[in-house]
Amino acid sequence: MNAPTNISAQTQNRKADHIRICLEEDVQCDQITNGLERYRFTHSCLPELNHNEIDLSTTFLGKHLGAPLLISSMTGGTEQAAIINQRLAQVAQHYKIAMGVGSQRVAVEKPQVADTFAVRKYAPDVLLFANLGAVQLNYKYGLDECLRVVDILEADALILHINPLQECIQSKGDTNFRGLLDKISKLCFKLPVPVIAKEVGNGISAAIAQKLIAAGVAAIDVAGAGGTSWAKVESERAENPLQRRLGRTFADWGLPTAECITTIRAIAPDVPLIASGGLRHGLDVAAAIALGADIAGLAMPFLQAAATSETAVAELAKVLIAEITTVLFCTGNATLYQLKHSSSLQRIE
Repeated sequence: MNAPTNISAQTQNRKADHIRICLEEDVQCDQITNGLERYRFTHSCLPELNHNEIDLSTTFLGKHLGAPLLISSMTGGTEQAAIINQRLAQVAQHYKIAMGVGSQRVAVEKPQVADTFAVRKYAPDVLLFANLGAVQLNYKYGLDECLRVVDILEADALILHINPLQECIQSKGDTNFRGLLDKISKLCFKLPVPVIAKEVGNGISAAIAQKLIAAGVAAIDVAGAGGTSWAKVESERAENPLQRRLGRTFADWGLPTAECITTIRAIAPDVPLIASGGLRHGLDVAAAIALGADIAGLAMPFLQAAATSETAVAELAKVLIAEITTVLFCTGNATLYQLKHSSSLQRIE
């Protein structure tokens, strides 16, 4: 599939804008939160554990992880993005945590930038997720393009991100979502790797999750509201007053992350579930897992660290792991399984 050069340039410029805006502007949700503040861990002053024996390892989509962390999908397609992805991948390899890359549409349109996504050489053992916008299946993308982005990354799974609000506000956004579920279903049964359905910060409801699971999606990343608002991001890029107004009006639109986790887990007790959306530290990660998630994804904290140095990314990962470990220790849980099946987390009425 050959895309016009001007479309490639637009996509590449959008990638650069997204990094700059996320790092320089206030694009966090103001009024809606991730919902985790409505819960509190019950402190155990006598945990009967040796801190050194706490085990954060887990398995996700059949692959071992050293900790229940995902460096969430962020970027690719530019020189700065290549540096960011390399730093993230090297730290992911060191700590044996999962990693996703940003939308690889730009790599399909402009193959010469594919190497900005190709991090397998830095992370040979890591659970890696390729990424495309689901809506592209309505814009001439199909199995071949999906296979291409999986091959570029040597990925273990493909994320299909679903972002209707962002596309509504984005300049020249792709807004034809008709018949998409059927196309996702067909792709799930043809692609040789699992498909993960992911929102981009507005959340996935239990009803939609149920449809996606029935369609063959192997895992759900809730990507709930409460963190970075992509409506706000796109309002910063607006080319006219209407787009700017839409971005501001819908800045706090969506389902809180905690609500997505609990409602999806209630109807799908066994689906592999990723919590993301406004998670900022290890306490958030532990709470999300106690609510029913299997692993937790963070984007903004890792982006800010990766824009600084690989050392900053490594330090962040080290702190997150220490924070999660502290939660387990101070709730008397030796493993993530115990935490998930305990009554350590209580809703505050």
